[in-house]
Amino acid sequence: MILLAAGIINRILGFIPRIALPRIIGAEGVGLFQLAYPFMIVLITIVTGGIPLAVAKWTAEAKTQGDEERVRIIFRTALQLTLTLAVLFTAAAVLLAPWITTHILTDSRVYFTFLCMSPILAITAVSSVYRGYFQGCQNMVPTAVSQITETVVRIIFMLLLASLLLPYGLEWASAGAMAGVIIGELMGLSVLYIQHSKDRRSLHSTHSPAADLSQTDDSKTVSPKEIALTPPAAREPSALRKLLGLSVPVTGSRLVGSLSYLLESIFTMRSLAAAGVMTGIATAQYGALQGMIIPVILLPTALTYSLAVSLVPSLSEAAARGDRALIHKRLHQSMRLALVSGAPFAVVMYLFAEPICRLLYDHAEITPMLKLMAPVALFVYLQAPLQAALQALEKPGTALMNTFIGAAVKLALIAQLASLPHLGINGALIAINVNIVLVTLLHGIGVLRAVGFHMKLLDFIKVGSAMIIMGAVSRLTMSSAPLQAEWLNLLIACTAGAAVYLLLMVWMNIIDRHDMARVPYFGRFFK
Repeated sequence: MILLAAGIINRILGFIPRIALPRIIGAEGVGLFQLAYPFMIVLITIVTGGIPLAVAKWTAEAKTQGDEERVRIIFRTALQLTLTLAVLFTAAAVLLAPWITTHILTDSRVYFTFLCMSPILAITAVSSVYRGYFQGCQNMVPTAVSQITETVVRIIFMLLLASLLLPYGLEWASAGAMAGVIIGELMGLSVLYIQHSKDRRSLHSTHSPAADLSQTDDSKTVSPKEIALTPPAAREPSALRKLLGLSVPVTGSRLVGSLSYLLESIFTMRSLAAAGVMTGIATAQYGALQGMIIPVILLPTALTYSLAVSLVPSLSEAAARGDRALIHKRLHQSMRLALVSGAPFAVVMYLFAEPICRLLYDHAEITPMLKLMAPVALFVYLQAPLQAALQALEKPGTALMNTFIGAAVKLALIAQLASLPHLGINGALIAINVNIVLVTLLHGIGVLRAVGFHMKLLDFIKVGSAMIIMGAVSRLTMSSAPLQAEWLNLLIACTAGAAVYLLLMVWMNIIDRHDMARVPYFGRFFK
């Protein structure tokens, strides 16, 4: 719930640049910003990959056993590993930037944005280890605070720098927006570092004087500078092997997704060119898809991301104790919550795609994209908890294969469909939808085989019925709303539909008193 609160705040705040940036630099400028991102995501995945998950898992197990020394070794080893990789790949990215932006990416104007983005590797490397540590301790507050801090700072500097650099051209405005992202990441890392320093001092002060004298410098917070000076021989081999044992398969799975994202951008742009779309228009269409439509679809993932993060240490502990009943209970709770919370968003996005696109971005012409993606949104929300479950249950290879299959199908479909003149960008959307549905179903089959868990068909029927009734109420309210302001009518229609939906969930026992009792602070009113 802590991560959910932070996620909701971040999603809401994150829409400020999503709304404002297209109005400042246009869809084409957003396209330049988005074109640089997939390549860097691949590098970030290689550098960090499964390290945060591995740190969270092994930290949770070591904490359960009361082994603080093991926690410190895991943390230190993970920092050494990620920082070494970050330095190497950052240097390579900077040196190869002219060739990458000319030959791999399809618009050479992305060069300055690519260069501005390169420092993100080292920052993300350190941040990911800190977040993994706190998640393993099941302390979600530092992660939540750092995310909010990063988002606020990023918004301010993205819009400020983009506006200041716009007179020099779209490529410079896009680079300025990316520089704002780097500044935000730095502030988020600062929050994590300060909190970790406090935790280490607090833990150190609880030790007896004799115990303190026996401690080495491992009990202190390790700064990035100290890590860089630490010789590789100081690493604890077993800790490194354990980290790599889990992180390499997870990295492979995420790398498939990241490479798929990069190839998706390349295939889409080249297929649109084959369909006769000009480069500038193709960049604008891709910018609209990745910078406007996808963020709307991913808005409810504030919850599913929170579920996925908190599910890993929880399932890891249950699996370590061999508690199959608790594994099933946690999976059912997370899947039901993802289904129930995501369904209303799918309804709203499909029914009110046009006013949403017009009010948010002042680009009503992108409405068909949102309508095309809205029906598969539920699969997006269910996918994250399923993938987290596979990783926590030490089935990362299954997640890797599922992701690979989905990526291969998606890229093949993009090449076939997006190059057709009568489909164009909609062909890429169809391919993305097929990928989402296919991977989610494969993850579900993987969890079923691993622990015998599956959602009840009756739950889907109940939620589906509630979605239909909610849609009817929302549509009726919108059509009969008397107010002049469209956004007020939309708000009233969504509120009326959500209220009916919530009542139906309670009436059909999808949500009960026990669910509400689990909510922090407010839960005591339902006990």
